[in-house]
Amino acid sequence: MKKAKHKIALFLFTIFLMSSLTAASVQAATASSMYVLLYLDQTTAFVGKEQIQLDTPPKSINGKLYVPTKFLGDALGFPVVWDSATSTVVMKPPGYTILLDTGKKKVYVNGQETPFDSVATIVNGSLLVKVTWITDYLGASYTYNTELKRVEILYTKPAASSAPSYAPPVAKFMTGKSVYKLGEPITYVNTSYDPNKKALNKNEWTGNKEAFFTPGTYPVTLQVTNSAGLQSETYTRNITVSEEHYLTELEYPFYTTPVGGVIKSTWEYVWKHFTTIPALPVEATSSTDRTLLVSDSPEMIEEKGILYQDTINGKARFYADHLNDTDETLIFAILATNNTDKPITLTTTNKGEVYPSIYANLIGSVASVDFLMRETYNEKIVIPPNETYVYSRLPDYYPGQGTNLIYDVESSGELQISFIANDTLTKDTLSTLKPLFSDLHVRGTFPVSTVDWKVDGSGITKPSKLVIGNGTTDPFVKGYDALKQKESLNFGNWGVDYNIHMENPPRMAVMVIGKGGYFKGPFRINDEMIQVPKSGLLTAFEDIQVLAKTTGKEKSLDIVFTPPAGSNFPVDLIFYPLDDLEAK
Repeated sequence: MKKAKHKIALFLFTIFLMSSLTAASVQAATASSMYVLLYLDQTTAFVGKEQIQLDTPPKSINGKLYVPTKFLGDALGFPVVWDSATSTVVMKPPGYTILLDTGKKKVYVNGQETPFDSVATIVNGSLLVKVTWITDYLGASYTYNTELKRVEILYTKPAASSAPSYAPPVAKFMTGKSVYKLGEPITYVNTSYDPNKKALNKNEWTGNKEAFFTPGTYPVTLQVTNSAGLQSETYTRNITVSEEHYLTELEYPFYTTPVGGVIKSTWEYVWKHFTTIPALPVEATSSTDRTLLVSDSPEMIEEKGILYQDTINGKARFYADHLNDTDETLIFAILATNNTDKPITLTTTNKGEVYPSIYANLIGSVASVDFLMRETYNEKIVIPPNETYVYSRLPDYYPGQGTNLIYDVESSGELQISFIANDTLTKDTLSTLKPLFSDLHVRGTFPVSTVDWKVDGSGITKPSKLVIGNGTTDPFVKGYDALKQKESLNFGNWGVDYNIHMENPPRMAVMVIGKGGYFKGPFRINDEMIQVPKSGLLTAFEDIQVLAKTTGKEKSLDIVFTPPAGSNFPVDLIFYPLDDLEAK
């Protein structure tokens, strides 16, 4: 290993030396200005009018331009020294010491570490650096001629009497106004700069609140750090807040949080301000034109068998939510059996499905998104008389994995639908399986798969709400478990889609609060899909997500929703009226 490292170091040094000798005739470094031309993937370069042959040409790597290190130092007049004992290169542009450790793949600028791969690379044994990075330290101008594939560098050496290149950056900012009202959002404009055109890569603020809710004078400070690690002096500006009202601290997040944003709160806050607000009047109707088959019990599959089974004839919806709780790989499938003497066509018109995963909240959310997209499907299978066909089969369930499936279908005759779990799948599988039973989750055939809520929003002058999934103001659908031969209750209304319609909505923020536990799932609002939340889970009584904001000019507000598997209910939809802030 030591011999290999020695050979690599010797090879790098040889290439390094060759590029140094090749450029030894470059005398332009003593001039006050340098004009350097390099061509992408070409070994010919120019320093002023003098033509130079490079050992390694400039390269474009991942869209970034890299140039030979030693050549650039010779051309622009700063030292570049190779140390074979440590496999390092030291560059000294004015005011900086840059060490590139080719062995450990580290870069240090005045002692501050920079990722090697972000600024340097080795090509055929030659060290190349990113041109935008090195010219930043030189204060040189750099352009790339796309048509000629040419790198053009113009560098003016600082005169002896000029200001040192290591002058620190200057921190400065301004605000949009000199005086702000109580609760008025403050605009901060960062106008900091570096005298030597170094990049500013760190801003440290203090006191820069979005808004203030008590009148007074508030100091705000800013300190910046440039790419060389030099810090500015601390800049301070005082913010004056008058006694004139704009927004209260309670109102502020509902006006300023964008759609999709989450307002972090506390259990006590939500309980105090939102649990006792009035419910909006609703005109509710249920659609019975599509039968709903729910297979969710046993939700945790502990053995092979028939999870649910019943017949359909016409429009139907299949809903399944299961998890493999065995220690073996299982096949989950939905089978369609034609027990009549005529062929029957089964057509899929909508679906939401997700491949097996260990994340229960994720699979429910993804399946709901697919289903609410309302994409047009016209997938048909024809089942011959007295035959059983596989309607749906996803990849195998490994232990601990689960899935959520939602299918809207139409059959031309009566079919027996079986939700099954087994280790094999043949034409005789169904006859070998026994029915499975559990009382922990929902299972059954339900006459209602869609509910429509017509909401009167004309009287929204204060915060109001709609509650989904509480079983009282939003009743759970009653049905029948065909395997148990007993009544069933769709506790949670799984597989049911809600269509909420409001004519001429006022100016308001529409938000969602989880009350039953963690929540993750989509809402489709005026044909726009809003994921709740964008990442992670919505925490009950702590997170408030903004779903929409109306202007008061829309003809209607339409919210489409289906309870996502893995989430908890009930949830509250909050309708928070907003004043016209432009009039303030």
